[in-house]
Amino acid sequence: MCGIVGYVGRRPCEELLLQGLEKLEYRGYDSAGISLLEDDGGVESVHAVGNLANLRAAVERTANDNGALAPAETGIAHTRWATHGKVTEENAHPHDDSSGKVHIVLNGIVENHAELRKRLIGEGENFTSETDAEVVAHLIAHHYDGDLAAATRDAYAELRGHYAFVAMHADEPNRLLGARKECPLVAGVGKGETFLASAIPAFLADTRVAVPIENGEIVEIEADGVRITDTDGTPIERAAEEVTWDAEAAEKGGYETFMLKEIHEQADAVAETITDRLPGDDGVDLSDVDLADEFLRDVGRIVIVACGTSYHAGLVGRYAIEEWARVPVEMDIASEYRYRNPVVGPGDLVIGITQSGETADTLAAMRLAREAGAKVLAVTNIMGSQATRDADAVLYTRAGLEIGVAATKTFLAQVAAMYLLGLRIAQLRGTLPAARIAELVAELKALPLKIDETLEAAAGPVRAVAEKHARREFFLYLGRHIGLPVCLEGALKLKEISYIPTDAYAAGEMKHGPIALLDESTPVVCIATESPVLEKVLSNVEEVRARGADTIAIATAGSERPGEVADATIEVAATDWILQPILAVLPLQLLAYDIAKARGLNVDQPRNLAKTVTVE
Repeated sequence: MCGIVGYVGRRPCEELLLQGLEKLEYRGYDSAGISLLEDDGGVESVHAVGNLANLRAAVERTANDNGALAPAETGIAHTRWATHGKVTEENAHPHDDSSGKVHIVLNGIVENHAELRKRLIGEGENFTSETDAEVVAHLIAHHYDGDLAAATRDAYAELRGHYAFVAMHADEPNRLLGARKECPLVAGVGKGETFLASAIPAFLADTRVAVPIENGEIVEIEADGVRITDTDGTPIERAAEEVTWDAEAAEKGGYETFMLKEIHEQADAVAETITDRLPGDDGVDLSDVDLADEFLRDVGRIVIVACGTSYHAGLVGRYAIEEWARVPVEMDIASEYRYRNPVVGPGDLVIGITQSGETADTLAAMRLAREAGAKVLAVTNIMGSQATRDADAVLYTRAGLEIGVAATKTFLAQVAAMYLLGLRIAQLRGTLPAARIAELVAELKALPLKIDETLEAAAGPVRAVAEKHARREFFLYLGRHIGLPVCLEGALKLKEISYIPTDAYAAGEMKHGPIALLDESTPVVCIATESPVLEKVLSNVEEVRARGADTIAIATAGSERPGEVADATIEVAATDWILQPILAVLPLQLLAYDIAKARGLNVDQPRNLAKTVTVE
């Protein structure tokens, strides 16, 4: 959540900062602002509610009212996702202190802001917003004695919470200070210019050289480089890294939206995640994951913690691991796990699934488990993220950059990673015959091609269903066993981008309440792919249809029974029934997409949502 961009260099930076914010729109925001340090020592600050077009318009109005903004070569900018305080211009960042000299942008939450605010007001500071972030500007000003770095370290020592911030002082041109506590921050190093941002895309068009800032570090940037210290001021040496992403990965690549582009990148995402980990035909190679074979073979219990889409990927993993490896698996919502005093300890494997590697609740759950003595494995898409440092081992997905807020290719990559882990544990424990392992390996290798085939074949039937039901006011999704997490994920996608109330239920539970919601106006989407529970699912479809609801079945190609009981059938390519979620979810992504587009909605930036949830 929230986007931070800072710049120090030798070019006018207004447009650079605005373009950087545009590259971070996928993180979600409701207001934005920019502060530019002018040559005369003044700071021009502009805020706007809504999207970045509104900020650009506000900047233009300011230039018309005051004359053109000075070609500042130092500045900070921000997109805000509201946590403390309403969505107003006053609450938009950057925030400044009472003198107007210290300006800050912040991502995250300052947990002790109320007590700090009370103290600072008592010392004469005048607050102008409702936000927790503003206290940082006043706190830095309180400690400032001619050295912004020292003031930043002193302020950091008084703050509690999880955050990253960047500070600018009018008396210190050509210099920015940043600090990181659990929320992401990274520097970009160009020729005679340096960036600070909450994510690499903010500066990718200008430099491919990045320096990650780690938890508990203070960073100072000037035009000619980066200086990192710990909170005591002790220098930290860190080599810069070359970013290998193609710049076009941050663009739409000819597709109408990022989400549609990323849906069609899913075959590549799965292939990248699995290919080199399936080097032969007889098993899985997870040598890139730092977990001893002996531990995986003997593990007594697995606990998976995650949020949102990652939670649904974990559910698929639970079914696969228990089916193949015969290890008991518990599935927990991370935000609940951390508060319920869980029973966990040595001998347990706790898997934290987080696309960004920065999801606050998942990180907290992982830390709790590790402190209790459990071994912690992170499944994440982002190298160098906080999850990679909080875990004992990391299983990387390789989905590439995902801009759309609604996760698509990262979900498939997470599911693929969980399949690899489940099959590897089964291989080590000897719970599957060699022939069955070879069969599953072959099916896994075939998935990328089947993903593309399914997307092409399903597009027309999905569009027809979307046209028929785009204006419905409620949907019900039903599934059993491995189909349940598929229907949960499909329903989440529809809710996220179309804003239609949607319930997802275990099909066997339907008669325990949800059936009361059904009438002739209710579309019911059923996961009816080949599996040991298919007949049970089809029985539920018939019960639904008997109440007048319009039934849509997601079925395996060549399976005749679903078409006999459902009003509409959307087929997916055939594969092993445990692997079917990878394919069954594809029509549901397309359905959510087509319905949202038919309703005229912005699928890439759904309201109230953020790509990376770095606060509770």
